[in-house]
Amino acid sequence: MKRPTVEVADIVRAQGDRFVERNRPWLDLHQLRVLRAIARCRTAALGGHIDTCSVCGYKAISYNSCRDRHCPKCQAQARQRWLAAREREVLGVPYFHVVFTLPQELNRLCQQNPALLYGLLFQSSAATLLEVAADPKHMGAEIGFLSILHTWGQNLHLHPHVHCAIPAGGLAPDHTRWVRPRHPFFLPVKVLGRIFRGKFVAGLRRLYRRKQLRFGGVLSAWGEPRRFAAFLRTLFRQDWVVYAKPAFGGPLQVLRYLGRYTHRVAISNHRLTAFDGERVTFRWRDYAHGNKQRKMMLTAPEFLRRFVQHVLPRGFIRIRQYGFLANRSRTSRLALARKLLTASTPALAVATVSKTPTWRCPHCSGEMLIGQRLTAHELATRCTFFDSS
Repeated sequence: MKRPTVEVADIVRAQGDRFVERNRPWLDLHQLRVLRAIARCRTAALGGHIDTCSVCGYKAISYNSCRDRHCPKCQAQARQRWLAAREREVLGVPYFHVVFTLPQELNRLCQQNPALLYGLLFQSSAATLLEVAADPKHMGAEIGFLSILHTWGQNLHLHPHVHCAIPAGGLAPDHTRWVRPRHPFFLPVKVLGRIFRGKFVAGLRRLYRRKQLRFGGVLSAWGEPRRFAAFLRTLFRQDWVVYAKPAFGGPLQVLRYLGRYTHRVAISNHRLTAFDGERVTFRWRDYAHGNKQRKMMLTAPEFLRRFVQHVLPRGFIRIRQYGFLANRSRTSRLALARKLLTASTPALAVATVSKTPTWRCPHCSGEMLIGQRLTAHELATRCTFFDSS
């Protein structure tokens, strides 16, 4: 893939200090560390190593990555490692893609309580799927699925939603057979939407009773019980969006599809088209108007504000597994599912991706091998100069 001409790191280096100075009251320490990591990623500040071509002997210095999960440059290898680990968990059946989205009225509450509300989003959507799937009226089965949190829309505004990848079917209650879905979109989305809304709002009430929610600034009035109860009633005035795609592909296609969602960040470097030091231009898809591709220009501080609001709380797990894929029962339940399906998981090419060379020699295309490791101090004082990677 062609190297992008503009990177998020360029914007952070050019405008990060000014952005932090103006917004320090609401920026937390973790967000500041993420910005610093992105700015230092693949620079001499993090040290590096000398790479040598295995064919022609060409040498070059490669700088180390920050490995932060919010960095656009550090996701490719993490994605491949994760997919290789998931290979043995994929069943030989089609998969469905179901998306649960929070209404925009909850955005400000999410900004002030991200760990609580994103955790509740996971819990409510998972409980909804498990409950509806177990109902004999819909499928009557124990399902397993993977949930992935995204907090952004294409324009970088807050848009919390969870992507769920679900095998087409589940285990019968007595574990004697594999139950296949009755509906072309797995489960009825209107039923899912109503139950999801009820579970999430009930969860908000619990958090409020326990005094765990924060209400600052424009939300301070919600600290009064009647005002908060009135807000919760407004959440029932609209249908909550649950979107489902029909079944897609086999195991290999499933892994490729998941790779598009698992290790995404708010915006990739390849969507950035220009940065003049003050303004950032990037591509985005306007889903409200026929999925048209458009360009948006923002000031650098506004771009960084939108980007930083998608930094997840430290330690927050954004990829989770439920049902028969949950950690406590995954091995035995997967073995049972394969037995009932009378098929084993095929060997997938994606499992060998991690063995692919990280980069090729610019002169002969040979594999570049990692050699001597260098600290930041050694890079700064080294007398021998190599071409930068």
